[in-house]
Amino acid sequence: MGTALRPMPEDALAEWRANAEAHYLAERIAAGDTPEYAAKRVSQSREYFPDGRPAEGQLVFQVVERDEGSGRETVVGALWIGLLEPEQPTAWWVLDVEIDEEHRGKGYGRAAMRLAEEEARARGGDRIGLNVFGPNTVARSLYDSLGYRVTATNMTKELR
Repeated sequence: MGTALRPMPEDALAEWRANAEAHYLAERIAAGDTPEYAAKRVSQSREYFPDGRPAEGQLVFQVVERDEGSGRETVVGALWIGLLEPEQPTAWWVLDVEIDEEHRGKGYGRAAMRLAEEEARARGGDRIGLNVFGPNTVARSLYDSLGYRVTATNMTKELR
């Protein structure tokens, strides 16, 4: 058994994008954004998918578990990595990593992050970043354990 990445099939991209956008919207709202602002940020991210396909410098994968004996693969999640700034071609980002609920807690998230690092490195990357919302303590713990360091912190306080 081993975890691997395979390019997201074109016929699966639309469903993945819809799910990823809905999840991102919900996370932004849970982290304190207004629904309107969160929807604006989702809309801005669509520039990375002209005509519904990833733009140059954007890579979307299925995270799969391979059974070496049978050759069978089970899709356990998805990973999107990409370049945010064309003038910084060595600075990659994990824009989305999502392990399907029934496969969580089995090490697939950790494996997907390591594979993301390998993919970025293979494309000339010398660093990889990500954004994680404050309430997502499970993901924050994973990233800490993988050696990611905080480079900025946004904080908010409700004034009522």
